[in-house]
Amino acid sequence: MFMKSVILRESGLPKPYSQSKPLAVETVELTPPGPLEVLIKIKAAGVCHSDLSAINGDRPRPLPVALGHEASGVVVEIGAGVDGLEKGDHVVMSFLPVCGHCGYCAEGRASLCEPGYKANAAGSLLSGSKHIRLNGYEINHHSGVSAFSEYAVVSANSVVKITKKLDLVEAALFGCAVITGVGAIFNTCAVKPGQTVAVVGLGGVGLAAILGAVAAGAGEIIAIDLVPAKLAVAKELGATMTFLASEPDVIEKVRDATGGGVQYAVEMAGSAKAFDLAYRITKRGGMTTTAGLANVNSKFEISPLPLVGEERTIKGSYMGSSIPSRDIPRYIDLYLKGRLPVDKLLSSIGSLDNINEAFDRLDRAEVLRHLIVP
Repeated sequence: MFMKSVILRESGLPKPYSQSKPLAVETVELTPPGPLEVLIKIKAAGVCHSDLSAINGDRPRPLPVALGHEASGVVVEIGAGVDGLEKGDHVVMSFLPVCGHCGYCAEGRASLCEPGYKANAAGSLLSGSKHIRLNGYEINHHSGVSAFSEYAVVSANSVVKITKKLDLVEAALFGCAVITGVGAIFNTCAVKPGQTVAVVGLGGVGLAAILGAVAAGAGEIIAIDLVPAKLAVAKELGATMTFLASEPDVIEKVRDATGGGVQYAVEMAGSAKAFDLAYRITKRGGMTTTAGLANVNSKFEISPLPLVGEERTIKGSYMGSSIPSRDIPRYIDLYLKGRLPVDKLLSSIGSLDNINEAFDRLDRAEVLRHLIVP
């Protein structure tokens, strides 16, 4: 079949992207799903910093690539050997396919799935296949999804079936922003009621972490960002205190306001400077977690002494340390019950044709989550 898809051929082009146009909407050929694969009609796809990091070169990807990783859709065709899915099912895609049988999956650490990681790095599906062609040439898949398209062939291991009670446009938010942000609070940090949490970086994922902290019953929820408007949104979502990251004494202010620092500081900005701030506002015995994806050349230096003397913990959080098939339905259930209002993260909706402008707005921090509806 032929369809429209957003293709990135070259990373690192100058801003604004509305002029340099790194992304092109192309008519490509999509080959049918193979064994253990499914064809999905994409209903919505989120514009996320993980896509932006491929565009600006912070996280190099095999090129050319069909971008997009946070998405919802409807199953329209099923390959051989697929169990548990039927035509017409509503689904959310996981941006890491989970094989279910590697050592990490067997330990319940699906976010570290080794075959899934290797497939994403190679720009293929879990089977090693590639299904997108342009003028006879193969196009790489982004995170096994390639969601800025009208359709996508994905591994059945990238698909989570969801309830039809949820609007499919809103459902896209659960594929990255929610599973990463809320998961960092619930899974990586395992925040308990009454504990103190700080979130540094208030994009869609960071604000989802704020919602997660509220749902977990955190006692104090501190929101930190460079943009005052985002602090105001965090306050509306349940943050109890907000601080501008650009204030020269922000670290001292946070430590003073929290009696020596927070128990959990979560960095969501993808910046070594933001992670340093998060580390410095973490109290003795606390945990500093990063789910932000910084430039591959970024460095962070600390003395190992506080790790011993203060029993500090530094921890990474990829995909919210989640098991997608378990956590996405749980978070959707919380949303439907009014306990996780992720719809408040949705800033705007647009078409494939305005994709470059959408990434300009994201880069300028003008949106929380903009969704593409093909």
